[in-house]
Amino acid sequence: MKKALLALAILSTVAGAASAETSVTIYGIIDVGIDYDHGKAGNAAAGTTPTWAEASGQTSGNRLGFKGSEDLGNGLSAIFTLENGFNANDGTLGNGNRLFGRQSWVGLQGNFGSVKIGRQLSATYLALQTLDPFGTSSAGDAQRAYGYGLGKIDPIARSDNTVIYQLPTLAGFDALAGYGFGGQPGNFNKLSTKFAGVNYTMGPLLVVTSFQDTDGVAFSPTSTPTAALDAIVIPSGLAPTTTTSATVKNSVIGAIYYFGDVKVHAAIGNTKAEAAGSLKVRNYMLGVTAQAGVGTILGSWNRDNVTSVSGGISDQFAIGYTYPFSVRTNLYTVLAYTKNGSGVRMNAWANGQNDRELQFGIRHKF
Repeated sequence: MKKALLALAILSTVAGAASAETSVTIYGIIDVGIDYDHGKAGNAAAGTTPTWAEASGQTSGNRLGFKGSEDLGNGLSAIFTLENGFNANDGTLGNGNRLFGRQSWVGLQGNFGSVKIGRQLSATYLALQTLDPFGTSSAGDAQRAYGYGLGKIDPIARSDNTVIYQLPTLAGFDALAGYGFGGQPGNFNKLSTKFAGVNYTMGPLLVVTSFQDTDGVAFSPTSTPTAALDAIVIPSGLAPTTTTSATVKNSVIGAIYYFGDVKVHAAIGNTKAEAAGSLKVRNYMLGVTAQAGVGTILGSWNRDNVTSVSGGISDQFAIGYTYPFSVRTNLYTVLAYTKNGSGVRMNAWANGQNDRELQFGIRHKF
């Protein structure tokens, strides 16, 4: 009996020492609400008929995540993140029906910065997420305007088989570089992704930049949108009428300036997609985030100019409000209007058609 108690005490001591060196956090977001869309893309039967629906992940993608670190000594740590995306309205998997479709990586962190390997967020995604008042979510999402919607799809948003090196912060600068392996025999560049991002902080000013070169981006150049592609539809006449693969080069530069409780956002971007045809897009964004009592007001204007077609300008206007019940739970509402030129149909069913969208719901973080 004494030996058993001694063994138990030793095991408890060892377990305590191990837990002191290792940290694992379980976290997540549940966001669900109601969406009203007049002119909804991806629904031929709807056309300009108003559509009411319960929607998942309107202001934040629903997720269940695990992240942690282990102290390896001498300032070196092992780090990891596994992040599942799901649809709260019906319980199905999101992000292409993947178990950990949002993020899935492991790496090392130390005085040199960090190296991470796996499925990760790209420099384009991180730049837009930082600059967008709506955080690349909801009806005001800058992602679905950026590059005529190409900013919203993989591997431009998230990159598989990727190695990212992030430098330690130095004199206000943060920088990262990443390479996503295509894994194609005899062709190192085919289906690969290359990106870099640099941020600079000086007092109330934050400057954000990114560049990305991605091979093998799948998109639909047809004149008929689908629900899966939504805004990600290339104007007809630029490429064949089937889903095709393109090389996409895109860049973003923007800034946020803090005036006390008010933040002003601005950005400009360029995208060029080359397939059987060529798509050239220039993007502009202006936005504001302001405290209003205990809540927050959000607003943005996104212009998407498809310079390679006539009548290629789309303007997306959005205003939103969030009310926090606590640091974890808030109510929200977002109202957006998209005005399309005669040659494009961002967020809408037909060229030149406009779209109006209203969202409201509840979000809980844990």
